[in-house]
Formats: sequence, C-alpha cells, structure tokens
Amino acid sequence: MQIKKNTKPGKVNYLIFFFILLLSFFLIINANSENIDEGNYTDIKVLDKISSKNILVRLKNGEFKKYKDLMIRSMKCKNSEFDDNPEITAYLQVQDLTDKDKDDVYVFNGWMFSSSPSITPFDHPVYDIWLVNCN
Repeated sequence: MQIKKNTKPGKVNYLIFFFILLLSFFLIINANSENIDEGNYTDIKVLDKISSKNILVRLKNGEFKKYKDLMIRSMKCKNSEFDDNPEITAYLQVQDLTDKDKDDVYVFNGWMFSSSPSITPFDHPVYDIWLVNCN
C-alpha cells in the first residue's frame, strides 16, 4: 500500500508567503529612502568676483529669485547621508538678465554638487555660485 502525501500548499500558505514578500519589499524601500532627504529650500552662496563679496541666498524650490543680474531657480534639492560626509545636490537654473538677446536661455541648467562643484561648473564672468545647504 502506497501512502500519498499532500504536497499541494493551501491558499493560506500562498497568502502568508505573499504577505511576507510584500512586507520585505516595503522594508527594503523604506531603508533606502531614509538616506535621501528632500528639502523645500536651497541655500547657495553667490560670489561677486568684481567686489569680492559673497552673500547667502535662500531659494524656495520651484520659484525664481532675482539677485542683481541673475535670475536663479532651484527645482529640486536633496540631502543624502553616506558615512560621515553628507552630499548635497540641487538642480539649479540660472539666467543672465543683462543678455537681452537670449531671454529664454539659461547660463546654467543642471545638477550642482556641494562636495565637488567642478563636475558641473557655473561659468559666468561676474558671479560664482556654490551650493551650501538643503533645508
């Protein structure tokens, strides 16, 4: 006489397996999202190369702010913490208001990194911009 074992899992076992899989997926996503903090404000330092004076400018993300001859807008700002050195990144758009022929052209349009500003440099004859903070 041959004994048959019931190897077919029931619906409850499938639901438990699916629940554990879903829970682990959300825990992994939550653990990765703790390292990235998005802020509502971006702090930048603008250096006037002629007068050698710098000023701290706070930008609200998505809004334009006029500083002398520049129109600056921060689209997004992120704080990411890896090890002991936090990296601050921001997506900035800068227009030069003295150039009337090219009103819609940005002097700078891209990501700026606080730890290495030379990756995507802001090239302007009068002003220099550094990313300072993301709040």
